[in-house]
Amino acid sequence: MKIFRCDQVRQIDAFTIRNEPVSSTDLMERAAGRIFEWYISRFDPSLPVKIFAGPGNNGGDGLAIARLLYKNKYQPEVYFAQISENTSEDWKINKNRLLNETDVPFRIISNSELIPVIGPRTIIIDAIFGSGLSRKAEGLACDVISRINRSRSVVISVDIPSGLFGEDNSENDPDAIVHANHTLSFRFPKLSFMFAENERYTGEWTVLPIGLHEEAIRNTETPYICLERSLIKPLLKTRKKFDHKGVFGHGLLAGGSYGKMGAVVLGARAALKTGIGLITCHIPSGGDVILQSAVPEAMVMHDDSEDIITGIGNTESFSAIGAGPGMGTGQLSQKAIHEMLLNCRIPMVIDADALNILSQNKEWLGIIPPVTILTPHPKEFERLAGKSKNSYVRLDRQIRFSKDYNCIVVLKGAFTSITSPSGDVYFNSTGNPGMATAGSGDVLTGMILSLLAQGYEPLNAAITGVYLHGLAGDIAAEKSCQESLTAMDIIDEISSAFNRIKDSD
Repeated sequence: MKIFRCDQVRQIDAFTIRNEPVSSTDLMERAAGRIFEWYISRFDPSLPVKIFAGPGNNGGDGLAIARLLYKNKYQPEVYFAQISENTSEDWKINKNRLLNETDVPFRIISNSELIPVIGPRTIIIDAIFGSGLSRKAEGLACDVISRINRSRSVVISVDIPSGLFGEDNSENDPDAIVHANHTLSFRFPKLSFMFAENERYTGEWTVLPIGLHEEAIRNTETPYICLERSLIKPLLKTRKKFDHKGVFGHGLLAGGSYGKMGAVVLGARAALKTGIGLITCHIPSGGDVILQSAVPEAMVMHDDSEDIITGIGNTESFSAIGAGPGMGTGQLSQKAIHEMLLNCRIPMVIDADALNILSQNKEWLGIIPPVTILTPHPKEFERLAGKSKNSYVRLDRQIRFSKDYNCIVVLKGAFTSITSPSGDVYFNSTGNPGMATAGSGDVLTGMILSLLAQGYEPLNAAITGVYLHGLAGDIAAEKSCQESLTAMDIIDEISSAFNRIKDSD
């Protein structure tokens, strides 16, 4: 699924109107119809509905929704926030249809004293501003939004919460944005939906198809992609009858230190469950019994030290390397990472303490081998690239980091973002809050290492690994619950994740 800027979506709307062809009013009717279908599948007709409509096409959607609800025995009331005397033509058409075809109360809010009292059992449909908003809400609009936010009602926003910008909200007023429980976005999510600080506005968002022209969607370029099964399925390699373990690569996982051998155990198990042919773990010699007992399928290379990693050695015989889980950041471990960066020429994924070592030695960023995959969480990325005042700014910093250092950055989070050296951004659609648990990142490192060793191109390894990892977590949560999820649960469901992708249409 592509993610477009709001101005691009308007261009796609216009192309659809010209080339389907379809009138703008009928396209609005489609959008209202989709929201109506979503609404009636969830809410009882006995619940009163207050629809707050602005003067633009988003308000026109709200008027059309009111008409459809009324004709199906619901109890809508429309409150027109008269922010401007000018209304769109489609708004006028829908207002006339509402007044001529229904008995829905239509009330005008021309000043703050006319904003209605909202009861806790009322459903609010927010159709004040759409994605075309270019400046923060003020005056009457802000007062209406504030009243909505003070209510204890369920709030449903049409296309985007009123007051929220589709991309950058750095200069927006957080008190002038609707706090929705549900956001019903037309055909595409907005870029701002991907950012953690905007969840309090969007609530749970859903994308509703409204029949926009596929040619326009296909031909409109965007660097932003939301990962879906249809994109991942063709990337999965097919095994042939006479394949053997040598075909599926030999990975080296370097990590572990005294008290932190579990990170390597999890990474190695994840690599094996993701299909690697052979896995060797370079670990402190004191961790031998732990590793060999927990992962009997893995081979072991002992470091000269019992407790830490002091040198990774020659990597030429391996297909790919993963480094960092549980490693620690002492001086000798730093030296080991430096030598690896200078001498290693196989595909590489760098995680955890190896990232922290890079943060302590930023002059080494320039020697990272091309298209290496880095998998930081937000704090690790902050240490690498500097602080950002919000997620939009951080994404821009992430894109520039990938370009500047010719690397792939997997920034872990609710919608993990993967940036490539070309500037493309992939947001993951799988995963759940239960995966915020110890060892989850080590599992991801092992999975990406496995795919690299099997010959996946680095970008494909990153996006496939991230999607599989999230999907395995979703399946695990389905079988138990988010609160109980552990890293081992994710590993146990990697096979189910593969099967679910392969079995999808």
